[in-house]
Amino acid sequence: MILLWRLHFHKEHNKKLDVLINNAGIGIFSPYWEREFEDFMEVMSVNVGGTFLCIKNSIKLLAESANPAIVNIGSIYGVVSSDPRIYTDCSRMNSEAYSASKAGVIQLTKYFSAHLAEHKIRVNCVSPGGIFNNQGDDFVKNYSHRTPFSRMATVDEICGAIIFLASSDSNYITGQNIIVDGGFTSW
Repeated sequence: MILLWRLHFHKEHNKKLDVLINNAGIGIFSPYWEREFEDFMEVMSVNVGGTFLCIKNSIKLLAESANPAIVNIGSIYGVVSSDPRIYTDCSRMNSEAYSASKAGVIQLTKYFSAHLAEHKIRVNCVSPGGIFNNQGDDFVKNYSHRTPFSRMATVDEICGAIIFLASSDSNYITGQNIIVDGGFTSW
């Protein structure tokens, strides 16, 4: 709700919005066989519902921009299933709720790219692979072994794709999901 308040505040004072980046997301880490439905739905509500609400509440402002863009943040786990062999030293396993929600974000991207084209609003998605953030040694080794580039991404490597999709360099790109994963989903 903070993002929606900021959008409202921005609209009241500046009356301009050029780019919306939807980057909010949560996960759940208990085993799926212990999952409560309410926990599953909370992940869906924040990750898919939050993306929907931010887009819905920004359309009028974006439509007034000379070069409007929406960049949603998905995940490789919205495209492929997580590999449980990677998570040998982690208490934070990827969940079906997170994967399903990120697949939903990718589909919202495609839907809104078609339906907001009449307003000249470009809508794209960036789906990062694993980003190094001091994870356990086994996880980093297992993940790196699973990736053709043999390492995890840095934050800056993800930001480049986001900046590209937010810029006028991507004026004829809409409805795309750019996967930035060092080749993780290639094999």
